[in-house]
Amino acid sequence: MGADGPRQLGQALLLIPLGLILLIMLADLLTPTSIHLGPLLVAAPAITAAFAGPWFTGGIGLLAIVVEVLIGAHNGRLGTQTVQAELGGMAVVTVFVVLFCLVRERERRRLVQVRSVAETVQRALLRPLPERVGPLRIASAYLAAEAEAQIGGDIYGAVRTASGTRLIVGDARGKGLAAISDAAVLLGAFREVARRRPELREIVADLEDSARVSLGEAGPEPDCAESFVTAVIVDIPDDKPVVTAVSCGHPPPMLLRRDGRVMSLDSDRPAPPLGLGGLGRQGFSVSSFPFEEGDLLLLYTDGVVEARDSAGEFYPLAARVASWAEADPRALLARVCGDLLAHVGGRLGDDAAMIAIRRDAAVTSPERRRGAART
Repeated sequence: MGADGPRQLGQALLLIPLGLILLIMLADLLTPTSIHLGPLLVAAPAITAAFAGPWFTGGIGLLAIVVEVLIGAHNGRLGTQTVQAELGGMAVVTVFVVLFCLVRERERRRLVQVRSVAETVQRALLRPLPERVGPLRIASAYLAAEAEAQIGGDIYGAVRTASGTRLIVGDARGKGLAAISDAAVLLGAFREVARRRPELREIVADLEDSARVSLGEAGPEPDCAESFVTAVIVDIPDDKPVVTAVSCGHPPPMLLRRDGRVMSLDSDRPAPPLGLGGLGRQGFSVSSFPFEEGDLLLLYTDGVVEARDSAGEFYPLAARVASWAEADPRALLARVCGDLLAHVGGRLGDDAAMIAIRRDAAVTSPERRRGAART
């Protein structure tokens, strides 16, 4: 049913220029010879170019020329300069609209290729997060500012350890390939060190080292020299109702308590963005917050809270989630995404990434821990 609808619509559109040619021909033949409607036939190929390919558009243009010849012959004016000029103008218009269709088809193919590459990069960089990890239910969402790219410098990831789950949400400065490259370096480093480093402070220190080395080797351009990545890294143990976090110049996580309260998990001493550090391994401040059964943790990038509506007002994330009663992570993110796009009128000015994590009953079985998904 869904596939037949667009096909039937396309077939109906193809009938429009044919019906227009028939209507103009009949009107011209039925009106006095002093009234000449043949020039209106040029509208048929022009309209067709809006929705059809070059071959069909050219065919409609050729049909319009043939009909103009028949009308001119019927009225005995085929040899006049007026009709010949009309035929020449119709041929020129047909050639131009066919060229337009050819260029449009080439750009459409190029766009399909770009989207295919973007989807491949997105699948490789932002692997889908499992819906359940230990005692946690997880959902993620990514909204790209550029619809053709589908991905930018925002990242998220999760790593399962023997004692809990570690997650990251980050935002590389800038856009385009440079931002994607910076994001890929940081996400790859996180997946590696989050499994082997026991302390959150050590994980962030290693990420800082990786960011400084990688961004320092990016190139001599001014944009490369100013590259950095904001991020928040959290650790959620299975057997303790807490979440620990390190913020590196990133918007603070938001905690939706089961009693309806919304808390901003601000760090006492946030670190600079990754790549601008220079701090020692003991320089990162780890903050701890309660995260009990039934609570929901929301990690997000600044593309969410800095999105503006037509009046210039920022998106009120805290106020919106406080007014909702969504307890399921996927349902919450679906509602945030829909509301966010409505707030900005359908087009974001910056990429936006989010992870929602809900704590359920604690996992105590070693078998269930071993069976938890790894990402």
